[in-house]
Amino acid sequence: MYNFAIISDTSCDLTKDLRDRFGIADYARGYVHLPDGSEIKGNLDWSEEESTAFFKALSDKKASFKTSTPAIGEVVDIIEPFLKKGEDVLCVTLSGGLSGMYGVFVNAKRDLQEKYPDRKIIIVDSMRYSTSEGMVCVLASQYRAMGKTIEETAELLEINKHRVHQIGWMDDLFYCKKMGRVSNAAAVMGTLVGIKAMADFNHKGVSHVLGKTRGYKKAYRIIVEYMKATGEDLENQIVFITHSLRKEHAEEVKKLIEAEIKPKEIIITTVGQGSAPNIGPGMVAAFYMGKKASEDLKDETVLFEELASKI
Repeated sequence: MYNFAIISDTSCDLTKDLRDRFGIADYARGYVHLPDGSEIKGNLDWSEEESTAFFKALSDKKASFKTSTPAIGEVVDIIEPFLKKGEDVLCVTLSGGLSGMYGVFVNAKRDLQEKYPDRKIIIVDSMRYSTSEGMVCVLASQYRAMGKTIEETAELLEINKHRVHQIGWMDDLFYCKKMGRVSNAAAVMGTLVGIKAMADFNHKGVSHVLGKTRGYKKAYRIIVEYMKATGEDLENQIVFITHSLRKEHAEEVKKLIEAEIKPKEIIITTVGQGSAPNIGPGMVAAFYMGKKASEDLKDETVLFEELASKI
């Protein structure tokens, strides 16, 4: 039995096998609002066929897809069973810079703390979303496995969450821009054939465009070189590669990272249903631990420009 439970939300993009592997006890399900006016609860365990169909539907930019947080009571219902069993709970949420999910968890904690005054409930704003939020969950699992207390784990997450990097591209920033999931996108907006906008996370918890490049091969190369320059102890890490309807490109990125960086493990995942409307089809990105991100990614932007000019 774990000394505390870890709970996340629909945006963490960790499938059941990964949640089981890393001991993520459960997740709060946000809502996806469909073009026909109906709504569904976001599913982290959808099939490849369901994922493909959903992203193809998203390709119609006139169709209106939206996401929303669960109600406070729904989050209470996710957390409370663990408190009843006498377990403390550490919650890792979607970036507060992008969503109200963190606030919903805080309000749920307020209600539960009155009922379970002897139990600990700690909520960590991951300042990340999609698989980078999942990586913060994995970090929590690793700290717990090392014997860290819930308080120590939360403190380490606060120290290290800004070391979780992403580097990859979007074929089209339409979805991220529409949903407020990316900053400084104006300079690279549009759908010019072959142009790839590439981004990392800034200290505000928002995906920040570093620049753009042309063509997949150059984008592959930049991913590897950016990882080498910003990553730390990469050979001992689990690296995630996540895609939205771009599996073949994710496999190519994996081959390059395996050949040149040789991390302990590489896991390819698909963007989950909760994150999908905010990302859209056409993303491939690698997620890993590295140097703490500089303010507004000033250093990383200079690095990207240097790499893009040489490759």
